[in-house]
Amino acid sequence: MLDPSSSEEDSDEGLEEESRAVLPRAPPAPGPAPAREGRREAQGPGSPSPSVHSEARDEPEGQLDAEQERRVRLQLYVLVVRCIAHPFNAKQPTDMARRQQKLNKQQLQLLKERFQAFLNGETQIVADEAFCNAVRSYYEVFLKSDRVARMVQSGGCSANDFREVFKKNIEKRVRSLPEIDGLSKETVLSSWIAKYDAIYRGEEDLCKQPNRMALSAVSELILSKEQLYEMFQQILGIKKLEHQLLYNACQLDNADEQAAQIRRELDGRLQLAEKMAKERKFPKFIAKEMETMYIEELRSSVNLLMANLESLPVSKGGPEFKLQKLKRSQNSAFLDIGDENEIQLSKSDVVLSFTLEIVIMEVQGLKSVAPNRIVYCTMEVEGGEKLQTDQAEASRPQWGTQGDFTTTHPRPVVKVKLFTESTGVLALEDKELGRVILYPTSNSSKSAELHRMIVPKNSQDSDLKIKLAVRMDKPPHMKHSGYLYAIGQKVWKRWKKRYFVLVQVSQYTFAMCSYREKKSEPQELMQLEGYTVDYTDPHPGLQGGRMFFNAVKEGDTVIFASDDEQDRILWVQAMYRATGQSYKPIPAIQAQKLNPKGGALHTDAQLYADRFQKHGMDEFISANPCKLDHAFLFRLLQRQTLDHRLNDSYSCLGWFSPGQVFVLDEYCARYGVRGCHRHLCYLTELMEHSENGAVIDPTLLHYSFAFCASHVHGNRPDGIGTVSMEEKERFEEIKERLCFLLENQISHFRYCFPFGRPEGALKATLSLLERVLMKDIASPIPAEEVKKVVRKCLEKAALINYTRLTEYAKIEGPAEKETETMNQASPARKLEDILHLAELCIEVLQQNEEHHAEAFAWWPDLLAEHAEKFWALFTVDMDTALEAQPQDSWDSFPLFQLLNNFLRNDTLLCNGKFHKHLQEIFVPLVVRYVDLMESSIAQSIHRGFEQETWQPVKNIANSLPNVALPKVPSLPLNLPQIPSISTPSWMAPLYESTNGSATSEDLFWKLDALQMFVLDLHWPEQEFAHHLEQRLKLMASDMIEACVKRTRTAFELKLQKASKTTDLRIPASVCTMFNVLVDAKKQSTKLCALDGGQEQQYHSKIDDLIDSTVKEIISMLVSKFVAVLEGVLSKLSRYDEGTFFSSILSFTVKAAAKYVDVPKPGMDLADTYIMFVRQNQDILREKVNEEMYIEKLFDQWYSSSMKVICVWLADRLDLQLHIYQLKTLIKIVKKTYRDFRLQGVLEGTLNSKTYDTLHRRLTVEEATASVSEGGGLQGITMKDSDEEEEG
Repeated sequence: MLDPSSSEEDSDEGLEEESRAVLPRAPPAPGPAPAREGRREAQGPGSPSPSVHSEARDEPEGQLDAEQERRVRLQLYVLVVRCIAHPFNAKQPTDMARRQQKLNKQQLQLLKERFQAFLNGETQIVADEAFCNAVRSYYEVFLKSDRVARMVQSGGCSANDFREVFKKNIEKRVRSLPEIDGLSKETVLSSWIAKYDAIYRGEEDLCKQPNRMALSAVSELILSKEQLYEMFQQILGIKKLEHQLLYNACQLDNADEQAAQIRRELDGRLQLAEKMAKERKFPKFIAKEMETMYIEELRSSVNLLMANLESLPVSKGGPEFKLQKLKRSQNSAFLDIGDENEIQLSKSDVVLSFTLEIVIMEVQGLKSVAPNRIVYCTMEVEGGEKLQTDQAEASRPQWGTQGDFTTTHPRPVVKVKLFTESTGVLALEDKELGRVILYPTSNSSKSAELHRMIVPKNSQDSDLKIKLAVRMDKPPHMKHSGYLYAIGQKVWKRWKKRYFVLVQVSQYTFAMCSYREKKSEPQELMQLEGYTVDYTDPHPGLQGGRMFFNAVKEGDTVIFASDDEQDRILWVQAMYRATGQSYKPIPAIQAQKLNPKGGALHTDAQLYADRFQKHGMDEFISANPCKLDHAFLFRLLQRQTLDHRLNDSYSCLGWFSPGQVFVLDEYCARYGVRGCHRHLCYLTELMEHSENGAVIDPTLLHYSFAFCASHVHGNRPDGIGTVSMEEKERFEEIKERLCFLLENQISHFRYCFPFGRPEGALKATLSLLERVLMKDIASPIPAEEVKKVVRKCLEKAALINYTRLTEYAKIEGPAEKETETMNQASPARKLEDILHLAELCIEVLQQNEEHHAEAFAWWPDLLAEHAEKFWALFTVDMDTALEAQPQDSWDSFPLFQLLNNFLRNDTLLCNGKFHKHLQEIFVPLVVRYVDLMESSIAQSIHRGFEQETWQPVKNIANSLPNVALPKVPSLPLNLPQIPSISTPSWMAPLYESTNGSATSEDLFWKLDALQMFVLDLHWPEQEFAHHLEQRLKLMASDMIEACVKRTRTAFELKLQKASKTTDLRIPASVCTMFNVLVDAKKQSTKLCALDGGQEQQYHSKIDDLIDSTVKEIISMLVSKFVAVLEGVLSKLSRYDEGTFFSSILSFTVKAAAKYVDVPKPGMDLADTYIMFVRQNQDILREKVNEEMYIEKLFDQWYSSSMKVICVWLADRLDLQLHIYQLKTLIKIVKKTYRDFRLQGVLEGTLNSKTYDTLHRRLTVEEATASVSEGGGLQGITMKDSDEEEEG
């Protein structure tokens, strides 16, 4: 920007060249665009030319052509730059929230690509699976969301919003993770956020936006005046050249001119108020008595501005006077022009303070002193201290010494003397060689000049000169000074040339003072308040002075005259600023002719004015601000500023930057824009932007609406008690429009506030809606009325959300072709689509709960009603899809499980309307399914056991609870006839042991799977859930009972067919049957156990049945083993004493033993039996899975065997055992004892009374045989011996 203080002495041709250079680079003028469509408020008409005021108000803004728009913008810019140049009401706020940089569509796309690259493993960022899952969820749900894309497009999304959503998402995930020793969850969160930032930044830092405009980058900071000028050039479409011309012509760098402009404006406003009061032309108010109040408000506001202006520092002045002046201006209605009782300035109030710098350079023409003599100078301001330079030789009298002095004399006397050191012994003082006396003023030359010195008589130095500079500063409150001729009626009564100083005591107090030499206080002074200054023609009767001007006041006229035109113009301009008059003096046409110097006058102000007028801008600078339509102009300014703000690089949500707030505040205060009008216009603009898709902070709407509501209802937020009819009507219109907007936003809350962004906006919207619904500011609206409105909005929201969701899910296509295709879709496709839609619905409601529930915390039941309405719409599609399913199809159960698992965990939706409807639909399906399963299981038992081979199969039922089995509905089951199960390949790792038969395992697996399926339904209605459980337990009990009975029957038949000799080996099928019962025992505990006393007692019969059946088959098996033993004993019976067969055998063996080695009779029989016992023990131990039952079997088997042998011996008490009988029995008994002891039979059972009896008998028989046979037992004995041979 061109430096405002730079010289403008270039030619007009150079200025035109600059114009051509600037124009192509000028930004396109956003300017007051043609009237926007849809704008509900009639934009206040502005005058096509600022010099034409209310006469043109009937012309609407939309009809302004380009030239008229440019003129309006230029006039508005003049007003704005004056506010910026000399503010006296507002400051740039420093407590506003810092706005974040907004994201655009290109950055969003880049962000998606970076996160996709991370998920594809194309980055160097190391992350665990949990973090990758979190990023994947964030990418799929948030970044790819069309709602986020729309928010980015509207300019309401910042990088901070994206980060906060991710942070909120991972906090839930990390909180649900288990605790890890030595690693806190806060550490995990910090690490994940750091990785997110690394992904976000990528290779370059997005925060460093390239090539951003400097102004945009700092718009959130406190701006300098130059930056504010540049900003509003962009806002109003002002070219650089136009700004430069306006800057110089308005003298924006001249604080005196700006303060004078303000004083003139305020005086004009007071006069306008007085005129309005006299003519009784008021705006239309809601009450007649407000007309008088309106005038008082105008006076009060201007007096407040005067007080603000008065309070600005003006350097030294009379403090007591300033306080008195402030008090008077606040209590009076108008400036009291010519009031005889006004407080007068005293001479001491205008005492000035000056600083003088005297620099002595050198002395020329010094001849009377020898070259080697020492000379020096002294300097003093009369009435002050004296200073001395350094010493120098007379041959080179040069110093460059500066002396600083302070004085209160506007016309001081400066004395400089030249001395040489006296050489005489008796000399008391140094010899003075010369002196010079000067009378400087603040207008004197500041450069070094030669002055002839006064020398003593008879001095040889007749041409002695001294080169020095005297610089006298100009105090800030000294506005102008110089010599004038003057004559007045009350002061300066004699026409005489005097030294005048224009002194500013305070912002509203100026005095014209005349001073004599060496005097601090003025000789005479005239307070300028109430005077009007103007150029006048020469007065022939007054001798002295050529250029005349005067200051006129009622009862007094003071005539001034200067020696040249330029001096007169400067004096008139200075006094014009001081008087605060509205009339601007214009010099006479003959001024140049009367100029004694004969040249053309070109002051800076005239040069700027000439160029300004040349470019057609004079009317803007000279327009009277009091006659402009500031309501229209401010509305235009605020609209353009808001448009600029919403299009800058910050996500502002409608909030102005600190610099913009400052300028708008200053404009309103300075030009009297009513606060209600300001906020009504602001509300209109914000609502229009919001309706067009921009993101506007509802808190901002709330502030402006609350201000207007308070004003309209008489709460006086800014001290304004008057309410115009226009304000009230506009407020009611805006209130209705705002209510409609808020209801629409609440109805579209998922899309206006996606993922809870901006943070707290939805809650603030609901709060604002409650405020808007209030009839007045005092009486709150009943909660039920607010609730009714919100309920209506949420009902609409349910329809909107579901409609958009179905469009997204391709369920309801708008085209007829899609609808037709949908109707022709297969039932499976319909079910698949409705299942996908259900997942989307659940996701929507979960997001509502996560991001929006807090805002609706006042009415949690309304959010539940919204969800029910949402599900009611889903019900229609769900019922249609389910009706299309074939009969006895179970593929819809996953839909129930999905919906029920969501609904039952929601306290407000559990057993709600939709939940009950869902149950009503699926109750018949569940009942039908259970019925068919029961029938098919019964058939499979019947057919399975008829065809059962009793081959052992692998156990799968016990592993079901630990495996993620496919649910029964999804299994390839063709109900009601279910084929025998074949073990799926995925169950191979579960093989642990051979167990029951194919039929029993199929039965147990189906029962368990059916119960697990029903359990996984988590039926919400307790009564039906209890009924289902009870029925399945009863079914399981009946099925297991049938299985047990069939197994017992098959077991008995199998044993009947088995051999009764020692060749008997327990077949695998018998063990399988045994295991079926064992498995039935285990499964009954899980499948048949019911909670509750009576049911458990009633169904404990299945346990009793299994126990009794197990006892029976153990008894049958033992009986079979005992029958084999009885066969062995029957063979030994042939050797009984006294039988014919026994004697023949004994004789034959003895005879044959003489010639060949005859086998020992009975040993083969004993060995065969022992082998039979051992192998069957091993078979049972290996193939029967229940240890307890094996122990019972072995106990019974051992006891029964001992008992049978004991009975057999008891039948032969009177007979002596044959030697072979004895050997066989001893071996059988001993081996049986040892084998069963090894199998774990307890000592108490092993050493029973039966065994003791048996042991004693065989011991006696052994002793008898030893005596009679003489060692015929051949080492076989009942004694315990480890050396006994294993025959």
